[in-house]
Amino acid sequence: MLLTAEMLLNYQRCSRRVFLDTYGKAERKDAISDYVLKLFQDSAQHHKAVLGEEGHVRPSFSKGKWQEGTEATQALMAQGVERIYQGVLWFEAGDTAFLSVPDLLLKVPGQSIYGDWLYMPVEIKLSKRAKTEYQTTLAYHVKVLAQIQGSWPEEAWLQVKDRPNPYVIDLWEMLPRMEVILEELQTMLRDRHQPEVFISRNRCSLCQWYGHCYDEASDRGHLSLLPGVTQTRYKELVGMGVTTLEDLAQMPPRTLELTPGFGLETGMRLVRQAQATLHNQALPGDDFPQGGKEMRLWEQMVPTHSVELYFDVESEPSLDLIYLHGVLVVDRVNQTQTFHALLGETVEEEPIVWQKFLDLVWAYPTAPIFHFCPYEVQVVGKLAKLYGTPEHLVQPLYPRFVDLHDRITRLATLPIENYALKNIARWMGFDWRDANANGAQSIYWYAQWLETGDRTHLEAIVTYNEDDCRATYHIKEWITAFLKTAAVGANRDAAIPA
Repeated sequence: MLLTAEMLLNYQRCSRRVFLDTYGKAERKDAISDYVLKLFQDSAQHHKAVLGEEGHVRPSFSKGKWQEGTEATQALMAQGVERIYQGVLWFEAGDTAFLSVPDLLLKVPGQSIYGDWLYMPVEIKLSKRAKTEYQTTLAYHVKVLAQIQGSWPEEAWLQVKDRPNPYVIDLWEMLPRMEVILEELQTMLRDRHQPEVFISRNRCSLCQWYGHCYDEASDRGHLSLLPGVTQTRYKELVGMGVTTLEDLAQMPPRTLELTPGFGLETGMRLVRQAQATLHNQALPGDDFPQGGKEMRLWEQMVPTHSVELYFDVESEPSLDLIYLHGVLVVDRVNQTQTFHALLGETVEEEPIVWQKFLDLVWAYPTAPIFHFCPYEVQVVGKLAKLYGTPEHLVQPLYPRFVDLHDRITRLATLPIENYALKNIARWMGFDWRDANANGAQSIYWYAQWLETGDRTHLEAIVTYNEDDCRATYHIKEWITAFLKTAAVGANRDAAIPA
């Protein structure tokens, strides 16, 4: 059995991924996305920045020949090379081989089989945080390194992005934790016990096994596809014998009131979500109006105006850059829809497109500005502060913003797998011109534009952004219709016995 630091890292994120990487059929994997390829490139650039001008030596060996790489690395260690980049460490114990390729081995004072020096590992990560899984992986490097050099380093460093000094890992805490996780990993692989599928959008979206796992979960009607079902809640539901959509849809919410991780309110939402999904229909949500007064309040919260603005931005996080403000102007009086792509073609144009955005929104001083999720409002505050925009141009904008994600999640329960813009709008009948376009892809496109100057990348971004704005408009129209057609004062929990 071969164990690697990468396997340990992936196991902490998703044990099923490690199992499939080891025993799964490679042809079932998705292609690596453009965005992941960009992350690889960004990581390589980060490595170069961290290594800087200081010299380092990289062991020479044939690709995949790990034992050969270990011999080359040990030769460098024996010579007392100060910095070894991506050295290979390998040892065997029983039927298990342990492989470690730390980003950097630093020579430090101490005693080892080589003399009065030893090595400590350094990991270089693109993340801005010293995540626990990174620290545990570093502890694994320490374990393997100690076997090679005959002594334990006292420190291990984690170098993350935008931090001049590395984190010093608490090895007293991380080594025992690592050993427990490593034993679990070995047991899973030795027993060939395939972990149950569980779809978690944030963790799964960039994985090459996502399509395979999603198909399995979809075929089974797995509860992880239901919004609000976390891994902790799923375990509680299974323990209560609730394993299907039908089980959950028929469950009295009070059964979940005292269950850890639930409570009555969460229980009611989950049961209602199961009912909406099971019957493929929208149901009134937590704040659905039950009388004329509440209806009038909702009409103010989702206003209809002679002119309405629909706003979406695109950014490049690695450059801390907001390069596109997309605004769809809907003129209900003249029955026109005009899209404005306020695009910065270079990093230096950020303040220019920011000013263009201000000019546009103040050309319609009373128009509500609809957006989806808080990000757009946060961007306005950030850019206003960055460029010293006068308060009289910024503060009056905030009451005009209407977050439709907030409104739809309070008003309705939809038969969808998550409440992201695409899922909601697609269920409501809206289609993007490029079905595969998404935020991650737009980041890749902009990076390609800056690198190649190929305008097709900019055109793809603008098309995607315009469709996001139009999808936001589509959702607003649906909300308005839902409020008008739903019976005022309907009992939003009528289908859910408490």
